[in-house]
Amino acid sequence: MTTGELLDVLLAGGRRADRATHVRHLPAREARHAPWPAWADRDVVTGYRASGVLEPWTHQVEAADAVWAGRHTVLATSTGSGKSMAFWLPALSAVRASAAARTLDPGRIESVGRRASVLYLSPTKALAADQLAALERLLSSAGLRDVRVAQCDGDTSRDERRWVAEHADVVLTNPDFLHHALLPQHQRWARLLGNLRYIVLDECHAFRGVFGAHVALVLRRLRRLAAAYGAEPVVVLASATTADPAASAARMIGVTPDDVLAVTDDGSPAGRKTFVLWQPPELPGRDDPWAQLVPDDDPWSTPGEPADRPRRTATAEVADLLADLVAAGARCLAFTRSRRGAESVAAATRAHLVEIDPSLATSVQAYRGGYLPEERRALEQAIRTGWLRALATTNALELGVDISGLDAVLIAGWPGTRVSLWQQAGRAGRAGADGLVAFVAREDPLDTYLAHHPEAALDAPVEATTFDPANPYVLAPHLCAAAAERPVRADELSLFGDGALDVLDRLTAQGILRRRTSGWYWTHEEPAARLTDLRGAGGSPVRVVESGTGRLLGTVDAPSADATVHAGAVYVHQGTTFVVDELHLADAVALATRRDVDYGTWADWVTSTEVVDVHDERAWGPVTWHVGTVDVTTKVIGFQRKRIPDLRVLGREELDLPARTLRTSAVWWTAPPAVLAEAGITLEALPGALHAAEHASIGLLPLLATCDRWDLGGLSTALHADTGEPTVFVHDAHPGGAGFAERGFDLGATWLAATRDAIAACPCATGCPACVQSPKCGNANNPLDKAAALRLLEVVVHHADSAETGTGTDAGADTSASTSTSTSTSTGT
Repeated sequence: MTTGELLDVLLAGGRRADRATHVRHLPAREARHAPWPAWADRDVVTGYRASGVLEPWTHQVEAADAVWAGRHTVLATSTGSGKSMAFWLPALSAVRASAAARTLDPGRIESVGRRASVLYLSPTKALAADQLAALERLLSSAGLRDVRVAQCDGDTSRDERRWVAEHADVVLTNPDFLHHALLPQHQRWARLLGNLRYIVLDECHAFRGVFGAHVALVLRRLRRLAAAYGAEPVVVLASATTADPAASAARMIGVTPDDVLAVTDDGSPAGRKTFVLWQPPELPGRDDPWAQLVPDDDPWSTPGEPADRPRRTATAEVADLLADLVAAGARCLAFTRSRRGAESVAAATRAHLVEIDPSLATSVQAYRGGYLPEERRALEQAIRTGWLRALATTNALELGVDISGLDAVLIAGWPGTRVSLWQQAGRAGRAGADGLVAFVAREDPLDTYLAHHPEAALDAPVEATTFDPANPYVLAPHLCAAAAERPVRADELSLFGDGALDVLDRLTAQGILRRRTSGWYWTHEEPAARLTDLRGAGGSPVRVVESGTGRLLGTVDAPSADATVHAGAVYVHQGTTFVVDELHLADAVALATRRDVDYGTWADWVTSTEVVDVHDERAWGPVTWHVGTVDVTTKVIGFQRKRIPDLRVLGREELDLPARTLRTSAVWWTAPPAVLAEAGITLEALPGALHAAEHASIGLLPLLATCDRWDLGGLSTALHADTGEPTVFVHDAHPGGAGFAERGFDLGATWLAATRDAIAACPCATGCPACVQSPKCGNANNPLDKAAALRLLEVVVHHADSAETGTGTDAGADTSASTSTSTSTSTGT
């Protein structure tokens, strides 16, 4: 289908034209080719040619040449631009060259065991499996049987791991396996580490925030051990287009930016792409049951009562659009913001298709994390071959799994960063074909803003990948793990950053490590790798098991288990509903029974925030702005049953689950009585004003920091025990923090001014999801007072501007009085 035909389906022949706030036609790009490098192995080149690659693109050759020359390299080009060739061409050539050297002169002692090895790391097992399949196809096309490749991860048996450690030339795995298995048992992997020629880090833009910091430190530990075994591997990074890729890559590896070559000039072809910004329509009433299909978007969502003229949810709108595109013959992906959203869009799309053409209903499925590996592989193969026409997916398919030939991509809600937006959009029209992309806005201040400001969504530069390996909460357990693998010497500290010595001294003082003249030692019996979880999941995944059969249905992250698989929760798996009978947190198991129900479940919880330490503060006249460390404690207290699709509350039950405490970074500001009086805020209006300001500021911080709303949490209270004043907190939703709060602190005046402007620009009368309601509020978006929040922020921003221009009022204004009520509200974590 042409993009014009696809756009006509989307607009329903003009009947939905008013929902398209902007249509952008992105021009096609011609391919630029380069000759095969002279050093490239001829058989490998033959394999590529047999696969249809007659000549590589310019960026592939530029990167491959640098890698072959021994230069750390990051390749940051568009989705579908063939980045994998840039690392497989030199990697396979090196393996074959070393194998040939051993064959030609087997008697030389220095050639014994010197068969080059390659370690490929990806953020997901699915991507590693996809790369393995592509690599095996390439070797088969080349007729090569002397290159031994294998995937090795937590699902690999002990016997298979032994074979991989002893024989494999190319090992495809993930940072988690390195951290928990390979590095702690490095003696078993001595052959691989001693011969390590290349380390490949694929889709490295996915390693951001706290997860990125963990992966950066795992890489440092890997390079340290490889050096101990006599290897100095070259690191190759493949990334989506990001800002300053050389700096991000250098921070990931632990070198200077001058040591990394960034290849960013994309020589691959690109078809014409039509990009549509889309806002669902306002609802005239409750007569559209699918309009309340599911809150946008996560399992912690608790929607409030509809505000003035609420709009149809993005998930419901995307289900309609997806059904129409599939019925017209298009192959599509619909990206959603949560597992619940993926299941709901798939189910609603199938329901629509039953009315159009029942034979099409089975051609749409959901794809998300938590599925079993064999289920994911089957779905990937089905969408590749065309047996499935569409998948409703989480960002699990954003990364480099090869799915070509798609006509359209629908994106339900801002994916968090422009990097992710273009990665998801790149799935449409791959391999130089035309494609259609539609970003469908949720009722969220950021989404609403972007739907009406195409320059912010489509013209602004992509973000840099942010992470901080020096974060002491992340660095400390990795130093322990490094010491357990091999005592940490003083001359190795530069690899771990300037703060490593202070952290080591603190660990030594606490008795966690032992200092000797030869270095720092781990002397405990338990494995040091267990001190940290790379993905911040806070424990082992909870397995969801069918009670009657013992069949494993899937998994849920430990922090989400309280809210999603508690006793009585409805668990949806590929459209089939189960009701959880029991949740055993100690055993990480939830037992569920297959049951057809007409309702879903939504958890309720309470949150409190305690200030642990203040790192910095700033006075804006009477307003005080802080950044520091806080403890955020969350407890699920019950859940509601809501009928689907109209979400009418059917009942509520209490739950008795343990509290969870997160120590993280936060930014907060206080508003003393003088500020409240200036803004005309009464004690009665205060909780709603603070709560609304908190929600809106969380929604706008992603414009300034490389994060999305789900990376953040917050709390507002009319009297906080630690500040003694009305206070609004916004905190990172990651252990130890991820740098987002610090970014908010540095740009405080800009951030709060943008928040004020977003509230003021919203046409609703009393507040709605597009301005002050939050999709993840733990208090059912109550209380909220839009007008009071706007007045309060107006005063706060005025004082901030005055302080920064030097025209501020007396910073010593009387703040001794305090309010007599204490009402806390929270968006959760």
